[in-house]
Amino acid sequence: MFVLVRRTRVVIVGAGGRDFHNFNVVFRDNPDYEVVAFTAAQIPGVERRRYPAELAGSLYPDGIPIVPESRLGEVIREFHVDEVVLSYSDLRYEDVGRIASIALSSGASFRLLSPRETMLASHKPVIAVTAVRTGAGKSTVSRAVVRELLSRGIKPVPVRHPMAYGDLREMVVQVFRNYEDLARWRVTVEEREEYEQYIRMGLPVLAGVDYGKVLTVAEGMGDVILWDGGNNDFPFYKFNYMITVADAMRPGQEVGSYPGEVNTRMANAVIINKVSQASKDSVNKVVNNVRSVNPRAKICLADMEVVLPEPNLVEGKRVLVIEDSPTVTHGGVPYGAGYVAAKKYGASEIIDPRPYAVGTLKKIYEEYPHMKEVLPSTGYTPEQLRDLEETINRTPADVVVLGTPADITTLLKINMPVVKATWELKILEGPSMKELIDEFLEFL
Repeated sequence: MFVLVRRTRVVIVGAGGRDFHNFNVVFRDNPDYEVVAFTAAQIPGVERRRYPAELAGSLYPDGIPIVPESRLGEVIREFHVDEVVLSYSDLRYEDVGRIASIALSSGASFRLLSPRETMLASHKPVIAVTAVRTGAGKSTVSRAVVRELLSRGIKPVPVRHPMAYGDLREMVVQVFRNYEDLARWRVTVEEREEYEQYIRMGLPVLAGVDYGKVLTVAEGMGDVILWDGGNNDFPFYKFNYMITVADAMRPGQEVGSYPGEVNTRMANAVIINKVSQASKDSVNKVVNNVRSVNPRAKICLADMEVVLPEPNLVEGKRVLVIEDSPTVTHGGVPYGAGYVAAKKYGASEIIDPRPYAVGTLKKIYEEYPHMKEVLPSTGYTPEQLRDLEETINRTPADVVVLGTPADITTLLKINMPVVKATWELKILEGPSMKELIDEFLEFL
């Protein structure tokens, strides 16, 4: 007599990145589980698609539906779901609790997958850069790591956290060597913000959907894998050394966000950024919080110095500031490099873009009311790019100060001069970047 055992039914709650990775390494081809749906949040346009059959494996010949997170309770009840797996980042603990409460009250268990369950091993050394929250200044640290490695004749291969905005079937492994590759892959502004910095440094950067296959390609391209994390997610790859970036202006995130606290606890070194912009009390709170959960970590106090190549274009002018979208939207940061540069270099006025916002940008200001004097570079879709272009050109500014790392002038027609501001890392106290890389190399 055969007894038919029902597979454990799972919903993966995600945002078009970590969720797919968790599926690939834990659930794909696993006969004990049936993933009935992904839910999507944070990233516009991901919901109401499918994780394609070509990537989902033999157990899912029709692929897996992706539905809005707002339907989570309904999906649990309709499909008699046993387990909800939270698989995205940049959440406050109250957000995690809310999702858990929806799952439990609807009849499902709630699960978080650990780094040990989801990190893939590499035969090359791996150094990871993560953050406690979006907008902490992780990119400046990643660039500093790359420069230090290159100065020693060590070639790093940056691998970026996924941003699965396009056709997933075409995005299994992506290699970006130049600006032509960015155009060929039709990447969004948000992706350009992360990829362009490495291309300008003469390095390829990899991303994709299947990070096992991404790793195989990356291992053949250099000496060291640099995991460049997205939001405040923890790495997809087992690391030899991890630097976590904390934000002196937002004390509490290092022990009060998910999975930011995980990164704080796992870090070999914590760089506390923006210390000159924060009060001494805020800096001390972050230092004490880090030490309370990870006393072994090296702690560095650092600043991000803003650099503007043409300050004369800003002095005495009316300025529209554009900042990178994830940082000033769900990252919760009110401004970035562009705003600081406009202030530093003597703009006569920083234009409030809200009265000139159209379409999706108008809705974004309603969703994120903390933004006041900056325009987010939101451009996930052609419609959003059109709204961004129209909003910029409606604004009565003399010049645009671009705080986003992406050169949006290649995508938009802007009818005023554009000057680009960038951050550079400056460690003020604690181990230098040279000393941190020395320590990383000792682990090998």
